[in-house]
Amino acid sequence: MKTNGQILEDVDGNVYQTVTIETQVWMAENLKTTKYNDGSEIPLVLEQQAWYDLHAPGYCWYNNDESGNRDIYGALYNWYALDTGKLCPPGWHVPSDKEWATLIESLGGEAVAGGKLKDMGMSSAGFRGKTGFIPASDVAAIFWSSTAFDNVDAWTRYLQPGSIIAGRNNGGKYHGFAIRCLKDQQTRTT
Repeated sequence: MKTNGQILEDVDGNVYQTVTIETQVWMAENLKTTKYNDGSEIPLVLEQQAWYDLHAPGYCWYNNDESGNRDIYGALYNWYALDTGKLCPPGWHVPSDKEWATLIESLGGEAVAGGKLKDMGMSSAGFRGKTGFIPASDVAAIFWSSTAFDNVDAWTRYLQPGSIIAGRNNGGKYHGFAIRCLKDQQTRTT
């Protein structure tokens, strides 16, 4: 594992460090763009019931606090925003469940990879759920994959406080979770 020193810039002008782990190059920070890579706006959704009822792309900041959370934790996106295929900068994408599995395995497997991922700064302020914002004290971080579980849920990876496990679960597509983009390779798995 090594930090590339590469700087990646999104359409908003946010810059991200990258890290190479085995054959994969990952963003070393959570995504924080407010625009798709074609320059169009991603809808900002502040009101909780509107967020839960939304079946279209949306993003928010944890606790609706952009100034306190943007630079440190990035944005939270629903699955519909990443399903557009335009969320990450060109040449990058939201990793599939298989690509997350490759990362986890390269770090020693689910039983220990969570500790290594947290050491690398993979954390968040929390997430947005059905009833509102859930603090990081309940979960260190939850990250979307681009792989749908079914019509309602999609696969996620999560880290918990006080644990070195890197967990896998499916979550409702309405949730607001963090995104780590992965650099495109010659062949991608779904």
